[in-house]
Amino acid sequence: MWVFGYGSLIWKVDFKYELKAVGYVKGYLRRFYQHSIDHRGTPDKPGRVVTLIRSVDPNSAVWGVAYKIRDEDVEEVTQHLDYREKNGYSKKDVMFYPKDKSVPFSLTIYVATQDNESYAGPAPIADIARQVLTSVGPSGPNKEYVYNLAAAIRQMGVDDDHLFSLEEELKRIDSDSR
Repeated sequence: MWVFGYGSLIWKVDFKYELKAVGYVKGYLRRFYQHSIDHRGTPDKPGRVVTLIRSVDPNSAVWGVAYKIRDEDVEEVTQHLDYREKNGYSKKDVMFYPKDKSVPFSLTIYVATQDNESYAGPAPIADIARQVLTSVGPSGPNKEYVYNLAAAIRQMGVDDDHLFSLEEELKRIDSDSR
């Protein structure tokens, strides 16, 4: 079993895995369109986290990390991830394209679709940034999620306009609020 991390699973891996590979999935865009009421926000003050939305361009790439789970750990890791990703995420199988150009393979992603109750949908970057700045949940401040994800994506040498625009606006209003 392989699992794809495109959000906090890139930088907050809290499960056993055997191998990891940097690469991408095609046909999606990474967007801060999902409310978080259980990790980076609360039910009365939801945060924003990423999900994948379908792109009109079938060759759009969302970069992240694939983790190979050992056979003996599949049940335990699946239970853990099903719980961790419980707030509106469901599993889907997609093709993964490794950065090293090795053979693409199928893996599982957790994606929050528009029909889940915590789907926040699109909003102006400034509005998302204000929501992120003021949201805190059991896993910590929502802004930490954005900053950690941006740093991890930058380390991969990948550009992500939506993420980096949000990070820039968040830094601007974060410094203004001090």
